[in-house]
Amino acid sequence: MTTNANLNLSEHPVLAHKLSILRSDQTTPADFRRVLREMTFNLGYEATTTLQTRPIQLTTPMTQTEGEKLSSSVALIPIMRAGLGMVDPMLELLPMSDVYHIGMYRSKGSLLPVQYYNKLPRDKSADVAYVLDPMIATAGTICAVVNILKKWGAKKIHVVSVLASKKGLETLMSTHPDVTVTVTAIDDVLTEDGMISPGLGDAGNRLYKTPTIDQDDDEKLVSPSKRKRTLST
Repeated sequence: MTTNANLNLSEHPVLAHKLSILRSDQTTPADFRRVLREMTFNLGYEATTTLQTRPIQLTTPMTQTEGEKLSSSVALIPIMRAGLGMVDPMLELLPMSDVYHIGMYRSKGSLLPVQYYNKLPRDKSADVAYVLDPMIATAGTICAVVNILKKWGAKKIHVVSVLASKKGLETLMSTHPDVTVTVTAIDDVLTEDGMISPGLGDAGNRLYKTPTIDQDDDEKLVSPSKRKRTLST
């Protein structure tokens, strides 16, 4: 992939080790949740290096000095379901953050994103919005959420993911070149049904030990009155 200033591809050996645990089909849901939490905490440190601060005066046990305090207003935007597993470690880093949930899923036939839940407030936005989703596959869902956040008024958008497909990442960064992405690894293969290979499998199912639902489309799980199709561009 062409080098992009807005792409932060972590090559930390500890994260590479933990990613292998997430990939394994022998990893239990409890361990999957734990390792995703650990990886998110470390990715979060890398993703927050550009947050703005302001000087403050403080007193240490020895003397008075000048310190720094974060001045950027931050919103965490987990994409349900899988993004929920990344919220707590980000809140440990940024406890002052607001958390606004967006529910999206991909229509099985078209792979287009469908929005079924949105709790963005109308009366406020954020200096920086961190979009949390373990994987960037086709990027349709991520692009749709970025569109929503731009209309909402977020000044800067930063996507934090564990894994991305090469095609999905290229789609996201060409569609939204102003968005920053922090990710651990990039897989070359994206299957026809929108799955990353070797990938992680279905992160939501693995997080919550959810069995595969034998239905033609996830739309059957959502009330027709709540369905709202959101285009990725």
